[in-house]
Formats: sequence, structure tokens, C-alpha cells
Amino acid sequence: MTKFVINAAVMLGAILALLQTPAEAFTFNTKSYVSNKGNDANDCASVATACATFQRAVNVTVSGGEVSVVDTGDYGEVIINNKTLFITNDGAGEASIRANSVSVIGISIDGGNGDIVGLRGLVIDGGGPAGAMIGILARIGALHIQNCVIRNFEAPGTSVGLWNVSVNGQMFVSDTLIYNNGNNSKSAGLAIEPQNKGVVYVALDRLRIENNVIGLWVNGSISTGGARVVLRDSVVSGNVSDGIRASTIPSQAPAFIVVERTSVVNNVRGIVADGPRATMLLSDNTITLNGEGLSAINSGQLISFGNNRNANNLGPEGAPTSLFSQM
Repeated sequence: MTKFVINAAVMLGAILALLQTPAEAFTFNTKSYVSNKGNDANDCASVATACATFQRAVNVTVSGGEVSVVDTGDYGEVIINNKTLFITNDGAGEASIRANSVSVIGISIDGGNGDIVGLRGLVIDGGGPAGAMIGILARIGALHIQNCVIRNFEAPGTSVGLWNVSVNGQMFVSDTLIYNNGNNSKSAGLAIEPQNKGVVYVALDRLRIENNVIGLWVNGSISTGGARVVLRDSVVSGNVSDGIRASTIPSQAPAFIVVERTSVVNNVRGIVADGPRATMLLSDNTITLNGEGLSAINSGQLISFGNNRNANNLGPEGAPTSLFSQM
């Protein structure tokens, strides 16, 4: 059984520190601003009174509000708890979040069942030592990530770029680059690991998942609910372990992935289904130049629509476990 772990005491201390704000009274805004010329003593309510960090802006923004980036800057780690919130950079320059310690998560999201969080146009950098870029820690209605960069999360032990360990909810990621994440064989660029009886639904479009340890890992071994994931129109390349892995164990949740119109190239193993309820549906993909192409082990299933190209891998090509007839 595999589970990603970050030290709880250190994490709690980091969260409390991030949530602290200056002594001035709060002004709760529907829209707040951050700037590299800002000051966290400001109310964040206008460009002229912008804050210096995302955390200050998040703290003074009402649920359903937005934090907008004014200009290029490093805006610090951020915790989003129990509110609907949108952090948006629409071409203002590089808006970065740099995690600074092993046990700190760049963005931690711990919401209620109906909360929606949106992240657009951000560069989230672990700088090497941090444990995870985005951690979805409990329940959330939906998380939307668009046009972001997630890189350099390489904490000793297990480290993950985008880490979803929620109980339930939906996650949508598009037009995003996830690269250079991981430290050991249990690490990944993007890891989806539902908890308890939770069911997580994930849609991934136009991603580049490159030079991580595992690229995309859907792990059902912790939950009795499961994960349902769709990956489309993407590139999974140069990962030093598996490009795409679905894994689970007997009596635990299914790990289900649909992979379509995706290139899986130059990984140690291209596509792996490991476990009795690990299943992938494969349509119109290219699997080539991997150490091994397709691998189904421990009763895992790789079901092909018959239109994939699996050839010129450096070792065994592998084969689907069954074919699904086109309608």
C-alpha cells in the first residue's frame, strides 16, 4: 500500500503561519489584487492598495471572489480553506508561488463539498525541497487549473507536483506543464489518490507531463470509492519510471483511466495497469521509444479500441489485454 505523507505537525505550523495577517482590520473584497510593489498592510481592494502575497489577498476576499495579479512577482505559498475562490493571472507576467521547505505545500486546498477553486496563469516552483505543489486535502466541489506550470518538487522521500488526496469532488486541468517532480520511486508529477470512500472525477486536457519520476499515477489502494480519470490530447514523455500508471490492490477502489489522442514517449515504461481493478481504455494514442510499451500485471486491464500505435519501443512492446469494438 502506498500513501504520500507530509509531516502533519510541520504542515499545521506552516498553515497557521500563512494564515496570520497584519493587525489592521480586514476589508472583505469581492476582488483583491497582488503586486510586487504591494504591501500586506494594505486592504488589497484596488491596484493602488494591492497586497504583496496571495495569502493576505485570499484572507480578505469573500467566498466567491477573485484574486487578480497586477504584475510579475513571487507571491508566496497559500492556503485556501472553506471558500470558493479564483486566483487569476491574465498575462500580467510571471506570477510565481515558490514553496520554501520540505513539508510545505505550495497551494493547499481544503474546502467544503460545494466549494470551487480556480487557478489560472501561475508558475508554482518547489525549488527542489518542497513536498507538493497543489495539495487537495479534503472535500471540494471542483478544482479548475488552467495554463499553469508545476515544477521542481523534489523533497527527500515522496514528493509530488500536483497531489489530489481528496475525499471526493472533481478536478479539471488544461494547458498545463508538469515537469521535474519527484525524488524516489513513489513520486509523481501528478498523483490522484482518493481517500476513504471518496470518488474523484478528473479531466486532463492538453497537458505536458515530462521528466518526473512517474508521470501520471492514479492510485486506488487507499480508498474503497475510486478515481475516474480522462487524459486527452497530451504528451507524457521523459519520465524516469512509468509514463502513466493505474494501480490498486484487492478489495480497494478501482483506478480507471481513459487515455485518448496522447503521445507516451521515452519513459521507462509507457502505460502500466497494476492490480485487479486497475483499468485503462486506450484510443488513438502513440506509445513509442519507451523502455517497455504496454504492461498489464496483477490482473490489471488495458483495453484498446484498436486504433493505437504501439511500436518501436526499446524493449517489449506489450499488448492490450482485450479489444473494445467501435460503435
